[in-house]
Amino acid sequence: MSRQIVTDPKTGEKRCRCFKRCGGCQLDESYAEQLSRKQQKAERMLGRYAKVGSIIPMDSPYNYRCKVQTMYGLDGSKRIISGVYQSNSRKLVAVDDCMLEAPAAAPIVQTLKKLMKDMRIAPYDIQSGRGVLRHTLMRTSFTTGQIMLVLVTASPVLPAKNNLVKALLKAHPDITTIVHNICPEGMPLTLGERSITLYGDGYIEDILCGCRFRISPDSFYQVNPVQTEKLYTCAVKAAEIGKGTKVIDAYCGTGTIGIICAKNGAQVTGVELNRSACRDAAANAKLNKLDGIRFYNDDAGKFMQETAKRGESCDVLIMDPPRAGATREFIDCACTLAPKKIVYVSCKIETLERDLKLFTRGGYRAEYIQPVDMFPHTTGIETVVCLRRIEKADDKPEKNYLRPRRGDRKK
Repeated sequence: MSRQIVTDPKTGEKRCRCFKRCGGCQLDESYAEQLSRKQQKAERMLGRYAKVGSIIPMDSPYNYRCKVQTMYGLDGSKRIISGVYQSNSRKLVAVDDCMLEAPAAAPIVQTLKKLMKDMRIAPYDIQSGRGVLRHTLMRTSFTTGQIMLVLVTASPVLPAKNNLVKALLKAHPDITTIVHNICPEGMPLTLGERSITLYGDGYIEDILCGCRFRISPDSFYQVNPVQTEKLYTCAVKAAEIGKGTKVIDAYCGTGTIGIICAKNGAQVTGVELNRSACRDAAANAKLNKLDGIRFYNDDAGKFMQETAKRGESCDVLIMDPPRAGATREFIDCACTLAPKKIVYVSCKIETLERDLKLFTRGGYRAEYIQPVDMFPHTTGIETVVCLRRIEKADDKPEKNYLRPRRGDRKK
């Protein structure tokens, strides 16, 4: 196995020889420079809404990804290789070790490649449609030590699966569960609708902010649990959760933020479109012995529309939308519900900036903006914004924070 990670003997910082070829890392500079770059971007894009806090760094910005997806293929000598697709292409880049992935992942991948060769399990080829193994998905809990391995195949047939499972467990007894997922079609790295548990429970558990969470193969769960604790702590603190606080947790995933709020005494209603994640959310509430929380399997925007029609309200709306941000309909309904506070957890600063404009027009003013470095060595910035409702929708927020940028001024 060739080593792709090198360490600077003077600074102790790691560098990857696959930079630019792999696409997993987008920044090849010191960690201090990365933080400075992200801080400047956050202030440039969000500074007109409120004062931007200093970005929260990661103590050790390596091996943080608890979710690892690996592709398999053949090189020119017909040897099985593993890695990732090059950015914006279908070209497989061989990667044997990665400074972003959980340390447990690489050894398991190496064992699997050897077993694939011995048991004649061919990697799936997208062009020809031949082969068996499309990719693997691994989820690791840094708190419980549990590891899930998902084998994603193009057909229901997984040759020598019993022997494969036995050999994997013998080499890696720390694997907690092995799942066989069937995905006959679809984009690379997607999961099919059918899963078969080959070993263990079919899920793992993780501990976050003192709560325990069940994670299934296709459930959404933050990929950097170390920084997620800091992120959610900021969100819950900004929401000022107290006993009896009525909270709607939109885009709730496996219920993480909502359950943490419920643990602090809030009455929580969570909504999530992913059915598997919603099932996990309900199971997580029971796991944490919480009664004051309900989950609905529904589209967040549609749920908000129905809630607004019924004339219902809440004290705090917590929203953690996907990278595309919230829809216009969702934001309009949120403003109609008129909660005192909206806590927006964003994984893409560009869509956050767009949505903050709409919330501002809808009668809200940002009072807290906290960036968190959730994805070191990438350009991504995770941000918590707390918005407070002002008395009248047409009130003008402070000039300091809503002066138009050059690109917004009329010519």
